[in-house]
Amino acid sequence: MDGERIDYLPASQGAQERVVPIYETLPGWKESTEGARSWADLPAQAVKYVRHVEELIGAPVALLSTSPERDDTILVQNPFQD
Repeated sequence: MDGERIDYLPASQGAQERVVPIYETLPGWKESTEGARSWADLPAQAVKYVRHVEELIGAPVALLSTSPERDDTILVQNPFQD
């Protein structure tokens, strides 16, 4: 915003209008993630993508859906565990 990199969404609408997004391009993968239920089932680039998202948001990913099916979910870490 206004030439400075920020890591929050400004509260005012006027400030939000001045924000310019930063786009990043990451390598993709061709393999399907459907049916993946563990890290070992994921393509290496998919794991790198999730780790990059964690870095960007500053928080760990707890659950990862790998298809529209409810069972195709990876519990990365228990969000309710201390």
